[in-house]
Amino acid sequence: MADINFSASSRPSAAPPAGSSGPDASGEPHWEMIELLFFAYRDFIGDPDAILDEFGFGRAHHRVLHFVNRNPGMAVAELLDILKITKQSLGRVLRELVEGGYVEQQTGEADRRQRLLFATPKGRSLALRLAEPQSRRIAAALAALGPGGAEAAREFLRQMINDDERAETARFAARP
Repeated sequence: MADINFSASSRPSAAPPAGSSGPDASGEPHWEMIELLFFAYRDFIGDPDAILDEFGFGRAHHRVLHFVNRNPGMAVAELLDILKITKQSLGRVLRELVEGGYVEQQTGEADRRQRLLFATPKGRSLALRLAEPQSRRIAAALAALGPGGAEAAREFLRQMINDDERAETARFAARP
């Protein structure tokens, strides 16, 4: 993925974090978990990908629309920090979403240089349509885990986030 940028603080470490075991007990990488994550991601994004195709959009459009819809008034700079993509990549995607009537930009009141992003009613409708099959998939998986499974799944996903970004991402994930 050419449009992903890692800062020194967000770059994945080659060494496992202190206190973790790295490879499994046999010294092999955690192949099963790696592959399960690949397959889970493939299926998690499959339904939204089909919907996005109807609009000529891709996954970058989905990510932008998701975060703009969930964070009305988000600054472009903040979105760049979340997505870890280049200004050029975001600019293209954002232009298409604005021109299509899914997102609108407003100038910041305190700082006129700031561009604030808002999902339009059309954008909110598409964001919900994209989230619906993902929500169904999540609900079914959590139900299959039984009591305590949802919290264990949440904690696993939290622990997959880089240590230095965990607190910041919690701000986005820990609200209704």
